[in-house]
Amino acid sequence: MPDLNELLAQVDETFDDLISLHRDLVRIPSVNTGVMPTGNETEAADYASQWLAQDGIEAEVIESAPGRGNLIANLPGASGQNKLLLMSHLDVVPVEDESKWNYAPFGAEIEGGRIYGRGTYDCKGLLACQMMAMRLLKRNGIDLSDNLVLASGADEESGGRYGFGWLAEHHPEKIKAPYAVNEGGGTHINIAGTTTYLLGVGEKGRLEVKLTVRGSSAHASTPWLGDNASYKVAEVLKRVESYQAERDTTSPIFNYLSTLAIEDVATPENVDQIIEDVRHRNPQLSSTLRALSRMTITPTMMSGGIKSNSVPEVCHITCDVRTLPHQDDAYARRELEEILQGMEGVDMDIYYMAVPNSSGYETDFAQRIKEATRRSLERDDLNWIPSISTGFTDSRFLRPLGTTTYGFNGSHPDDDPILARMHGTDESIGIKSLMSGTKIMLALAYDLLSVK
Repeated sequence: MPDLNELLAQVDETFDDLISLHRDLVRIPSVNTGVMPTGNETEAADYASQWLAQDGIEAEVIESAPGRGNLIANLPGASGQNKLLLMSHLDVVPVEDESKWNYAPFGAEIEGGRIYGRGTYDCKGLLACQMMAMRLLKRNGIDLSDNLVLASGADEESGGRYGFGWLAEHHPEKIKAPYAVNEGGGTHINIAGTTTYLLGVGEKGRLEVKLTVRGSSAHASTPWLGDNASYKVAEVLKRVESYQAERDTTSPIFNYLSTLAIEDVATPENVDQIIEDVRHRNPQLSSTLRALSRMTITPTMMSGGIKSNSVPEVCHITCDVRTLPHQDDAYARRELEEILQGMEGVDMDIYYMAVPNSSGYETDFAQRIKEATRRSLERDDLNWIPSISTGFTDSRFLRPLGTTTYGFNGSHPDDDPILARMHGTDESIGIKSLMSGTKIMLALAYDLLSVK
């Protein structure tokens, strides 16, 4: 039976197969608009299932609704019990304006050592890495002590009700395991001659706030006879834009700033200055620190009016709100009420989409991820910091099941995270990161499950 070094060498030998797998997944437009019918994850799940079946890997596609397929594959171990869950998701966000893209959004084009397309990074890159790692374990006949499960869910981009949320409710036995690795971490920061990885131990909460702004209608030729709700919308937006959130430095990343060549001890009073000082030499780190030091309120959708010659009586604003772990919906409501204080005709509804959640950092599993990364990259000089993801992931459905879950995608230190452009125009992933991610997933599973 080959040892780990031999297995890692085989990842290099499967270069063409890995790139082909990833590009095929990206070319399946499993776009999730958030409004049914949508998603088309079944097509991607079926492709992945058939690809794994080529090596005799058992996989099933479970639909929560027509077209909303969830992939679950299993490499059985001697105990018959699940131990490690490799997580990802099959759906991707829509492309808002294709004309702005330099590459076909679902063309999976290669240029400059990167693959471009919607979902290349979020999250079909991680899925491809995990699938190839599972194939190599199977092909080499690695005896496992416990089950290795690969699960890729539907609907992550719209809350997970047809994906891991549905699986956790209806089929928890298929995904429950002591340990899981998912998206939501693994970003690296190259600063002061060092490479530091952010291990995702948790994530901010997400609330969706719907504001209804009311006025009174009139003919547009005599607008003074009505109360134009649009003007109130302008005032609401101005207030939200001017909102100064309470500064907070309790996120774990602020305890490790010295690792990032930041000498000052962060406090709510000086954190903005620290962020500004960092911005010029590392915009990515500056953005991360800003997001993790406050609640954010972002208007994302607006609508209103019924006819071009009528003063709009009702307008709607939807806001995305991201809270820190200790900030609940009551806190968010108080902040919003303060923002809207004194405004008449504005109603607010708050929907909790994702509760803040986390796993502990000082664990054996965390150490195994670090060791797998060291072995895969052949680097003994890596630094590590626990971090909270600024967005939510499907990890929030596993942690309540008792699963220690970390976000770590295994990106390569030479891959600039800014170029990923997750959810943006010309989203991409570095081919080096596909290789390193596969090696890390393989090394982690081998370390945790193989019978030596």
